[in-house]
Amino acid sequence: QVQLVESGGGLVQTGGSLRLSCTASGSIGSIETMSWYRQAPGEERELVASITEGGYPPFLDFSVKGRFTISRDNAKNTVFLQMNSLKPEDTAVYYCNARIYGNYYWGQGTQVTVSS
Repeated sequence: QVQLVESGGGLVQTGGSLRLSCTASGSIGSIETMSWYRQAPGEERELVASITEGGYPPFLDFSVKGRFTISRDNAKNTVFLQMNSLKPEDTAVYYCNARIYGNYYWGQGTQVTVSS
């Protein structure tokens, strides 16, 4: 059984920063890819950023390029999402996703709210 636990969400003003973390635990060998998705109310879940085990090159959606950075600590099975220059349109529930031996696992989500 694999569990993903996210942390770091919260309420921040426009222009502020947050750092999300997601740690995987359980029957883990090699985590092929770790990703962050987000889902705003009434919208579909969308991929924000993704990083492979090797770490390079990471994928960042065009809407967050230059503002968000994804990184991972393989020894700790943890992925981070550093979010700077936050905008109200970044408001969403952010979900961590891990691909392990071809299977996909999701975290419970963490709320990020950016006030204008």
